[in-house]
Amino acid sequence: MPSKKRRRRGKRLPEEPVEVEITGLSSEGRGIAHIDERTVFVDQALAGERVLFKYTRLSKNIAEGRTVEVLQASDQRVRPKCKAFEMCGGCSLQHMSSEMQVKLKQDMLLDQLKHNGVEPEEVLEPLLGPEFGYRTKARLGVRYVNKKEKVLVGFRERGSSFITDTERCEVLHPSVGEILEELAECINQLEARRTIAQIEVAVGDNQTVLVFRHLEPLVDEDRTILADFCRSRSLVCYLQAGKPDDLELLVPEQVEALHYYLPDRGPDCGPGGEPDMQHGKKFPDLKIEFQPADFTQVNPEINKRMVANSIDFLDLQESDRVLDLFSGLGNFSLAMARHCQQVTAVEGSLVMVKKARDNAALNDIDNVEFIYADLYSDEVLSAPWLKQKYDKILLDPPRSGAAAIIPALKKMQAKAIVYVSCHPATLARDAAVLVNDLGYKLKKAGIMNMFPHTGHVESIAVFEKK
Repeated sequence: MPSKKRRRRGKRLPEEPVEVEITGLSSEGRGIAHIDERTVFVDQALAGERVLFKYTRLSKNIAEGRTVEVLQASDQRVRPKCKAFEMCGGCSLQHMSSEMQVKLKQDMLLDQLKHNGVEPEEVLEPLLGPEFGYRTKARLGVRYVNKKEKVLVGFRERGSSFITDTERCEVLHPSVGEILEELAECINQLEARRTIAQIEVAVGDNQTVLVFRHLEPLVDEDRTILADFCRSRSLVCYLQAGKPDDLELLVPEQVEALHYYLPDRGPDCGPGGEPDMQHGKKFPDLKIEFQPADFTQVNPEINKRMVANSIDFLDLQESDRVLDLFSGLGNFSLAMARHCQQVTAVEGSLVMVKKARDNAALNDIDNVEFIYADLYSDEVLSAPWLKQKYDKILLDPPRSGAAAIIPALKKMQAKAIVYVSCHPATLARDAAVLVNDLGYKLKKAGIMNMFPHTGHVESIAVFEKK
């Protein structure tokens, strides 16, 4: 019989903390050190610091670790607002000053662009918003811990499947972030405390929704406990036993649709405020309805300004025909439609296309055509809408970028393109194609601080035809 192969064991990690000097920062904000020709990435360490750290991973050329003590601190180090920051995986940069966080992200974008051979003529000032209490979408883990004899609700610990034991979350919207401990205590009363898997959080301008994902049916008493808890805190409660859209409203009288408002121009004209004037027309705020599981931007203040800035950068005229790719619920499409002749909005989710059409009807907008198409497939290249001429184009792709569809934009000869990105590397890759192959120049680029205290980078780039 053939001999069994022995399972290879990973390298044994040193148990004692190691003192090291941090010489730089990685793109995601981890400290960089060098030990015995090995690069070490150290969580919660800043450039110029001396720290004690413990190894969490060790390989031939690269190692990872976490800071256990700061021996010599950087002047950019600040005290984290969150008491659970050292353990929680929800944030990674609370130990870093806000100014340094923004610079790190701006440098990351510019470095990626330069690496791909393109540089903007103008670097935009970073778009800043609230640093705490901003997050309106989240998925919270739930777990009953036998050793602690209680339920934990929150984000997972760094590099672990365990749930962080915390009383509150500083970046979550206060309607949820301030009641994590109470929420855990409520679930702890349930017979189903061990089978509540997660809570989806969605906050609109009108209400806060909690979706409880449960693995087994809830008894009537559990339903009553959850309903009373949510009612007493003005929260809307859904139960989810199956697919994300398979939702049961726990309190039937809470029937108002979740929604947010987009001011016609900028963030200063809020719901119920006086509408702005544009091109001599008077517009009320846009009302965008959505379901808790739908994709929406997590930072509503940044989103409002991002949409307004995109319209400004495109310099929309009443005669313009605009193409919006990866259009989602119509976040950009509906806002742009009020400032141009026609918008063709293309989205890869049929469910989102239907909801976007509903939002157009809700706002009495009839100059947007929402189209379902897979923008990563070869078949889309023969689509009739792709053979039309457009004056302006807006791209808002997922992390993977828009490489598959960008070459097809060449024949359109659009005057301007605005590209909104959540991943600098794919933006830079696509920017190189727009500049080198499609004949555009990169006029402007900059970051929007959509995710303070995390390493996520939202950015925007403006291209004009040469």
